Amino acid sequence: MNDESYTSAQLMRWLWRDYLKKHTGIMIVAVFFMIVEGSTLGVLAKLMEPMFDRVFVGGDRGALVWVGLVLVGIFALRALATVVQKVLLTRVAQRTAADLRIDLLDQMMRQDGAFHQSHPPGFLVQRVQSDVNAVSDVWRAVITGAGRDLVGLVILMGVAIAIDPIWALLAMIGVPLMILPAAIAQRFVRARSREARDLGASLSTRLDEVFHGIVQIKLNALEAYQARQYRELTRTFIRTEVRAAFGNSAIPAMIDIMSGIGFMAVIVYGGSEIIAGNKTIGEFMTFFTALGFMFSPLRRLGAISGLWQMAAAALERIKELLDAPLRLRSPAQPVPAPTGPPDVVLKDVSLSYGGTKVLDALNLTAKAGETTALVGASGAGKSTIFNLLTRLVDPQSGQVQIGGTDTNAMTLNDLRGMFSVVTQEALLFDESLRENIILGRTDVSDEDLQQVLQDAHVADFLPQLDKGLDTRVGPRGSALSGGQRQRVVIARALLRDTPILLLDEATSALDAQSEQVVQDALDRLAKGRTTIVIAHRLSTIRSADKIVVMDRGQVKDEGTHDELMARGGIYADLYRLQFRDGKTVTDTRGLGAGRAKARRKEAQQPNLLQRLGAALFG
Repeated sequence: MNDESYTSAQLMRWLWRDYLKKHTGIMIVAVFFMIVEGSTLGVLAKLMEPMFDRVFVGGDRGALVWVGLVLVGIFALRALATVVQKVLLTRVAQRTAADLRIDLLDQMMRQDGAFHQSHPPGFLVQRVQSDVNAVSDVWRAVITGAGRDLVGLVILMGVAIAIDPIWALLAMIGVPLMILPAAIAQRFVRARSREARDLGASLSTRLDEVFHGIVQIKLNALEAYQARQYRELTRTFIRTEVRAAFGNSAIPAMIDIMSGIGFMAVIVYGGSEIIAGNKTIGEFMTFFTALGFMFSPLRRLGAISGLWQMAAAALERIKELLDAPLRLRSPAQPVPAPTGPPDVVLKDVSLSYGGTKVLDALNLTAKAGETTALVGASGAGKSTIFNLLTRLVDPQSGQVQIGGTDTNAMTLNDLRGMFSVVTQEALLFDESLRENIILGRTDVSDEDLQQVLQDAHVADFLPQLDKGLDTRVGPRGSALSGGQRQRVVIARALLRDTPILLLDEATSALDAQSEQVVQDALDRLAKGRTTIVIAHRLSTIRSADKIVVMDRGQVKDEGTHDELMARGGIYADLYRLQFRDGKTVTDTRGLGAGRAKARRKEAQQPNLLQRLGAALFG
């Protein structure tokens, strides 16, 4: 985004229209009390004249009492007004910030996969948390400045003009000198703040990557490297923040200089008039007090100018995300989702990411109620098929149909409600085991829950947990083993009871014992459903109704295991590569030490099959 993406007026209008307008009533009351607070400064300045002329110079003891009582009343009213307006504005600020965060999160969750590939989690967290906080703090300061300080400034200027218009003009003699420098400072602050926001997002992204990859960092001794990377980013961030702070503080500093020039001019000119007897000491003290009271509002308003530029940089990033187009939308007139296990058909489907073609005029059919397995090298397009079926992405050409209905003819909720997905990365949330299975549903009976716990073999390890179903599973399920996490995800899928099941290497990361238990649970889950399986371990798909061999985004062969083996070709070669005498060449579990060593040595010998496997599977 360039420097002129949004003007300050555009950002303020958007913020008012979409978020602040609904709080108009509360804000009117708050502004009223800010006006009261600001007006008290003018009254205090005006009291200086009778206090000096009638009390200190004239010796009127009666005036001494009422002047003192009025002063107490003014400070009491000021205290009340301050408390009320701050409480009301804090309430509006928090509600507005919450609305912004909710809208941002909702918008980002509805974006497609390409959006999340180009916007890392740390970047998005920075937008939702830090940027919204900055905007919330600043707009409250802006409203306070517009209410209390601006009103106070106008009233105090009125008091000063009433005493002597020439004195007032002299007090403002330095204003023209700061107009151009202030404008330059504002542009400088906004540019540096924009840089700081982007660097803050980079810092958040770095932290996100470090904490998610902490095991690999430890295993590869990358602590010093990651610390050095983070240190360099932090130093750049600090330099940018310091430069922004310099620009922000320059505006109040210029106001200080302007005020000093004005004070000097008034003292020189006004002092000569008092000496000549043209003005009283009380008049001078009233004017001087008004001028002194104007000093603080002026400085705060000057600071707000810089703060607003910092907030504008954050608002630009927020509005950029909120305005980002949603590429995946539900149709205006959706058709109902098919019922029962449906056929899944891809017709002439092509899809490219950037300049890389992932699927090339692909044709594929998975029959209703059957298990279809996808095999092929990494990058063949297997996972992309899953993304197309669930509309995480749309194809550039071709049709994706479920039960004879195009996927883009259904609402996204209806479409995705037809799928249960189990992957090798069992995603769990840092909540209780129960919540990770039911996922917020309120219509789950105890009987149904207990049944899926049994079928998914979650009940096997449940007694080992201190609080049973109420045990928190930790960040990403870190309190559970890999096999336990997979069983929880399978229980979740069983509870969803959807007609289509997608399995993506669901047992590839498990040990032999856990794999057997999880595979048994998956077999239960697949019964009566249209099941599509991605597998590199061919032992897990021998019983599939159909095996589809893919390469470079196209179907190269398909059939049952026996048919593919009888025909020879890629699948048969891969199968023979993976298995020798019924055992995986590279899998030495259960073998004696001598035989295992011999198998490993054999596996290391270069031959045609191994080179073919390396080419296909990387």
